[in-house]
Amino acid sequence: MESWTRERRVVANAQEHEARDLYEQLYCARGDMENRIKEQQLDLFADRTSAHSLRANQLRLWFASAAYVLLNLLRHFGLRGTEMEWAQASTIRLKLLKVAAIVRVSVRCVVLSLSAAAPVKDLIACIAQQLRQVPTPS
Repeated sequence: MESWTRERRVVANAQEHEARDLYEQLYCARGDMENRIKEQQLDLFADRTSAHSLRANQLRLWFASAAYVLLNLLRHFGLRGTEMEWAQASTIRLKLLKVAAIVRVSVRCVVLSLSAAAPVKDLIACIAQQLRQVPTPS
């Protein structure tokens, strides 16, 4: 039985990969990318584009994108080697950024005063130490 009304060519490219490599390098990377997109939408509120003007919605997306870049830099430089190195954006936001502190800003520095009972005070001190060691871009 003929299903096509005219002759056609079919071109295919079959490649062989080791199953483990295919899973770890392609499948897991794709899933991780989807997780990063989901993090930005849900944890950094990039999905809240309900304003009436396009400019307001665009500004919200820019803020969410900037927050995501800053959190990734914090993960890479400040949280390396800590228990929160692989934490999701929501966990970083809840445990580190939503901490009660007194903030004093002077011309030269920003001083955070945490409670002596703050559960993340040692982690924040470790982050500050690691961020001091990051070379400044030239």
